[in-house]
Amino acid sequence: MREMFPPSSRVSLRHGCKSLVLFLVLVGLAWVGRAKTPPESDAVVAIGDVHGAYDDFVSILQRVGLIDKQNHWAGGRATFVQVGDLIDRGPKPREVLDLMMALEKEAPEAGGRVVSLLGNHEVMNIMGDLRYVTPVNFASFADTHSEERQRSAYQQYVKWRGVHQALLAELAQPMEITEAEWMARHPLGFIEQREAFSPNGEYGKWLREHAPVAKVGGVIFLHGGISPGLAHLTLDSINSHVRDEIKTFDATKQYLVDENVILPFFTFQEIVAAAQAELTAERKSRMASDEQRQARLIQLGGLGDWLSIRVDGPLWFRGYDQWSDDEGAAAVEKLLDAYHVAHIVTGHTWQKGGHIRPRFGNKVFLIDTGMLSSYYPGGRPSALQICGDAKFTAEYMEQQNVLLEPTGSGQQTSMPVAAAGAGALAAVGICAAAPAAAH
Repeated sequence: MREMFPPSSRVSLRHGCKSLVLFLVLVGLAWVGRAKTPPESDAVVAIGDVHGAYDDFVSILQRVGLIDKQNHWAGGRATFVQVGDLIDRGPKPREVLDLMMALEKEAPEAGGRVVSLLGNHEVMNIMGDLRYVTPVNFASFADTHSEERQRSAYQQYVKWRGVHQALLAELAQPMEITEAEWMARHPLGFIEQREAFSPNGEYGKWLREHAPVAKVGGVIFLHGGISPGLAHLTLDSINSHVRDEIKTFDATKQYLVDENVILPFFTFQEIVAAAQAELTAERKSRMASDEQRQARLIQLGGLGDWLSIRVDGPLWFRGYDQWSDDEGAAAVEKLLDAYHVAHIVTGHTWQKGGHIRPRFGNKVFLIDTGMLSSYYPGGRPSALQICGDAKFTAEYMEQQNVLLEPTGSGQQTSMPVAAAGAGALAAVGICAAAPAAAH
């Protein structure tokens, strides 16, 4: 058979192929050098209370490799769990919420996941309990039309007072009377903040899509804790209870607005007080009231029994921090058995000294380290990294500490790690993934 290429051409072709292969190898190596190897799929990173400390929140997210220098998702297939209280107290709650909302959309594109849980402060803002919303927080919602909205809201309030003299007479504590007092309690941005956290508001709609409790692998994550008295409820049932309570509150509030018992921008305290006073006034005057109206008014009087508000509910419970070692060990063991998990991770209660705190034989991890250090003296940003449900590492900006890791015998032990430079630790990556490229 006649050869397709002469000898000289074959030599040239071989050299060309070798050059092409070498070129492709070099290109591949260069790409690997630039790209970050995706973290292991079982990597979980949990972060506690943020409270508007946006800059520190970004710093710890970058430190553990969940976001890049442009604040976009860089965590690959990792799961990021935030256990609530993103907002209130700190100066940048909107920026924190915006970042969480963006990461929640970006993570799945890389095979990762963001689990954002409700804390008591999220539910407080949903319901209008604004005791911890600062003037700076309100101001962040203000725009060029805020003075006009504020004036219009005040006129609505004056008109409302004029037709509710009987209700006002029954209030245990009188509402604002003078214009100056009302304006001081409703600064610029107040009306906009209430709209933003309403059922159709930018943040209110997003928050209402989330739950208070999540189970990832063999670990339960939530804001406060599950008290022993609630252990008969499944996790799905707890989530359903809180969601239903929020829906009930929204529906009741809207009904009372439609009936002109309250105004849309009333706070939680004003809503409850007005409903109770209206019910008392109607009973005293023996004025006929339809059953639905009475039910709505009475319903708000029983809010204290709701899971979302109770002190032993999942958003408020502090037992894991307050129990003695002996008291907590037995209670926690029963909880773990009830839910078939190995660990519980919670925030809510600030750990003095700014360290993630393992308790009850490393079965519970308390991860609120007071990220908003201007409010919590000695507080600092932190993250709990979990690899395979077995290795738990506390990550700080300047160091990392292995809190729990499996031994060769299958037993788990706590082992501290010496502090190192932040730059060196940043290269550790998530669950010992390959070093990240410079951004």
